[in-house]
Amino acid sequence: MKTVRVMLVDDHTLFRRGLAELLHGRNDIEVVAATAGATEAARLVQETKPDVLLLDLNLPPHGGLALLRTLQDYGWSGPALILTVSDSEDDLANALHAGARGYLLKDMEPEDVIDAILRAVRGETVVAPAMTMKLVNLLQPGRQNTTKDNLLRQLTERERQILNHLAQGMSNKAIARALDISNDTVKLHVRHILSKLNFTSRVEAAVFAVEHRVSPQSSSVSKKP
Repeated sequence: MKTVRVMLVDDHTLFRRGLAELLHGRNDIEVVAATAGATEAARLVQETKPDVLLLDLNLPPHGGLALLRTLQDYGWSGPALILTVSDSEDDLANALHAGARGYLLKDMEPEDVIDAILRAVRGETVVAPAMTMKLVNLLQPGRQNTTKDNLLRQLTERERQILNHLAQGMSNKAIARALDISNDTVKLHVRHILSKLNFTSRVEAAVFAVEHRVSPQSSSVSKKP
């Protein structure tokens, strides 16, 4: 099994060191860098090339999301997980719109954080269980549904199939196997889906698909009662 290379960015020294020690005890995870500074983080990403980033939301001076956008501008395309004390719905929405692959809370059980890291590297989307309903609330009728229903009609049959698989939490590789297409083809379709639905995250698309019961067999969209 390939060792997952993780980089931690958190300005709370005790928490950062404690998490690093926890992960160091794993055979399948290697902490390649841990820092408190955004400037240093940008340099370390280039030097260590981690598989996944764990970012504090309230990272000085401008916050973890600002750092994530900076890293993306420099070419970072790997999964980034926000790890925070904030259970705010607005913070969740902002993180997903910034392109975070997941949103974790610092009071989660250690084994759940580890599981989230491994799932994110496999291409899955991860959200703390306590935040699931808040994520669903972001997509409730009256907020975005009318617009998204219209946009869904732009999806092709294949894109609907892939969106349906995303709703099941499947990774790109798993979708490729299920549909007997290449992994690169799945990535291309996912990009098209996000673009057509005006989403920036697989998490948003997956939850929206569940909420609307998107079916690849039908051109209609059925909402939950």
